[in-house]
Order: sequence, then C-alpha cells, then structure tokens
Amino acid sequence: MTLRTALPRALLMLTVSALTFSVRAADEDASAPPPTGLAPEGALDIRRDATVMAVERVMPSVVNIATRTWVSNETAYERMLREFYGYRREPSANYSRGSGVVISDDGYVLTNVHVVSGVDDIWVQFNDDSEPIPAERIALSQDKDVALLRLKPAKPRKFRAVKFAKDDDLLLGETVIALGYPFGLRGSVSRGILSSKSRRSSETPGLGERLDISDWLQTDAAINPGNSGGPLVNLRGELIGLNVAVLRPEIGAQGIGFAIPIRRVNQALAETLTGESVDHFWFGARLKPGLRPLTVQSVQPGSPADKAGIEVGDAILSLDGKPAGSVIDFNRSLVAAAKDREVELTLRHSGESRTAHLRLVDERAFFNNELLRRRLGLTLRPAEGGFVVQTVERGGPAAAARLQPGHFVATIDGQQADDLVAAAKLIYAKAHGDPVPLQVLVVERSGFLVNRYAAEVSLKSR
Repeated sequence: MTLRTALPRALLMLTVSALTFSVRAADEDASAPPPTGLAPEGALDIRRDATVMAVERVMPSVVNIATRTWVSNETAYERMLREFYGYRREPSANYSRGSGVVISDDGYVLTNVHVVSGVDDIWVQFNDDSEPIPAERIALSQDKDVALLRLKPAKPRKFRAVKFAKDDDLLLGETVIALGYPFGLRGSVSRGILSSKSRRSSETPGLGERLDISDWLQTDAAINPGNSGGPLVNLRGELIGLNVAVLRPEIGAQGIGFAIPIRRVNQALAETLTGESVDHFWFGARLKPGLRPLTVQSVQPGSPADKAGIEVGDAILSLDGKPAGSVIDFNRSLVAAAKDREVELTLRHSGESRTAHLRLVDERAFFNNELLRRRLGLTLRPAEGGFVVQTVERGGPAAAARLQPGHFVATIDGQQADDLVAAAKLIYAKAHGDPVPLQVLVVERSGFLVNRYAAEVSLKSR
C-alpha cells in the first residue's frame, strides 16, 4: 500500500469514527450525566456568555412604570349642573406603562419625561413578585426627555443600581442590550448592535419634531411601546442610554430604534439637580452642569449659600471631609447632613482652598405668603389651576393694580403655577421695581347670572 492510497483510507476511518460518536451521543439519555472528563462539575456553562451576564447584572435595576391620569369628561350641561346644583360627574382614569432604571441604592429612578409628564399617580414595580412602590417626580428635563423619580417604599430599603458608562465610551457596531417592559411584558430583553453614535432628529423621517435631541444612539435592538425610559446597556452591563423612540413600521422602517445617550442623561441630571433648592431645602447656589469638580455658577443674594460665603467660580471639593462626587451624590449627602445641622464644605477658588459652613433652610419657611406680602402686598391661596387672592394690603402694589380678594390668578410672570413656594420663588428673583405680570380671572355673580372675564395686570415688585 502506497502512502497515496493509505491517506484517504485513514481519513475515511476518522470520519466514520466521528459520525459513530455523534450518533451514540445523540442516542444517549439527555438526562444522564455527561461522560467523566468531558464536562467536570463546576465548569463554566457555555450558555452564560457576556450577554447573559450583562442581563443578570442589570435586570434587578430595571422597573416597570405604571401611571394613572384622572380625566374629566364633563359636558357643558354637566358643568352647569355642577356650578349651580353641586352635581359632579366622577372623572375617569387613564392608565399607561413605560420603563425605567434605578440609578442609586436609595431609590432614584431614570425614565423619559413623556412617560410621567402630566400624570397624577406613579407606581414602580420590579421584575419579581414584590408589590408596586409609589414614586414621585423629582426633576424633569423637557428638552432632553429625561425624568428623575424617587421611590417611596413603605419601609426603608436598599435598591440595586445600574452602573453608568463613561460619556463617550461607545463602539460603533458593539453589541448592546435593550431592557424594559414593552406592551407591559415584564422583564423583556432584546439584543442588537450600536448602529450609530450620533443620529440627529432631523435625520429621522416619521419621528416628528416632538423632541429636540441631538446625538441620539441608534440600534437595531427591538424597541417597542413600553420600552421608553428603559436602559440600553453594553456587554459590561453599563448604562449607555435610555430607550426613547422607534421609527414607525408603517413608513417601512425595520430595526431602527433610538436611545438618549448617557452623556445627554448626565447633562440633564446636572441641569435639573443643580438648582438653588435641593429636596425642598433652600441651598441658594446653582452648579455648572457636567463639570468635575462641581463648580458654582451663581449664588442667590441672602441665601444660605451666600451667607456661608460661597462665591461664583468656587469648586466644591468635599462635604464634611468626603469627596463631593457627582451632582446626585452631592445633593443626597447635602440634604442628609445639612437639614439638621451645619456642614463644612471645602472650596477651591483660583488655586486657593478654604472652608465654608453651611446650613440649609426649609424653603417653605422663606418662600411663602410673607414674602409675597412684602414684595407685592398680597397673599394667595392655592386653588385648582392657579391661586385665589386672599388679602390685599392697602397702598401696596396689588392694591395699585386694583386686585381684590377673590380674584383668581391663572399665571404669574407668564408661568402657570398652583404651588405657593414656586410662586414665591418667581417673585424673589425679581429686582426692586421689576414688573410682575399676572393673568387674572374675575368672576362676578348677579343672581343666577355669572360673568367671567380675564384681565392682564402688572404689579411692581418692591
């Protein structure tokens, strides 16, 4: 036998042997343990790849967001019955669902503004059998469609928080995972790739002009109604974006979904959480968004920050000896410490460090009717859709504008508000002599006749 003829026969024998082994393996009982030496106990399961491990890390942080909105369906006739005879038709409830992701262990949740805007009640549920947890809106960034919620559990508890990716740590074509609750189907996962790192809204036909967001992430991971606000993560399980929209299938689109990039999310958090008030406490300093260390952008005169000696341009290095961290970290630490006592801040300005001692003030103790009386000469009572004038000080700005008790104030300085603290903040921001335009609704009754008319009045702040 020559080598030329022996080699094919040897290969044939190897092939037949391999086929025989495959048939035997297929015939074996699937429930039987594998042959000794082939898959030793404790060996890595090949099914638990990077995608599975990323989902296992992130899924405990993914939530379903259910909302309820009460809608009045009164007709004109029913409205007349309510006004004159007290008849009232009960409003109906509209329900909707979306997704979100936990970003801190004490229960802060990110979602889209369009998921929670204008609703009356919000509940959050995790991907388990636990009871829904009520939540409240903390901050809304309308232009970036990013909303921050805070969970309000019956008992204090720690939550599993997602890890943020770096702002620009994106690889075109890398595997990404979308998680959420499409159509209310809890704990849904879809996988795709990062199709674009910088998609402009003007390039998305059929999406409309609802949002003015630049540099969207595009992915072919399946995103459906209900996925809005859910996380888009990389294979490390890091949050790289919030699912926000999908091109409509009726225009022929397939596999084209969008997410708000983590850089925009961070900017939205910085802009909405760096105001002069922190969790109903008056701080009085606004921080520049997106900067580390945190840098003071403005300081309100007479505020706690002003009294502590904080100045524009100060970099906040630490709070009570601990690093200031991110905006969320700083705000949380500030409220936890300064609501009961004075805290020490380490500041740096022009290369020199110094300390400042700060005590927060309950904003309701300052932004109230007493401030309105001093500045405008009136007091207000919150009502549905605005305020009712309670008292008018003789000789004050309100009296000069001919306001009277019982007049209804629909807007202040062009802004609709029915919150006394928010109204007082608007007035506090006015300088001496600045005009304060009010839209007033006057109701006059004469027997069964009711006459209503709207008027624009302008008060001078003093």
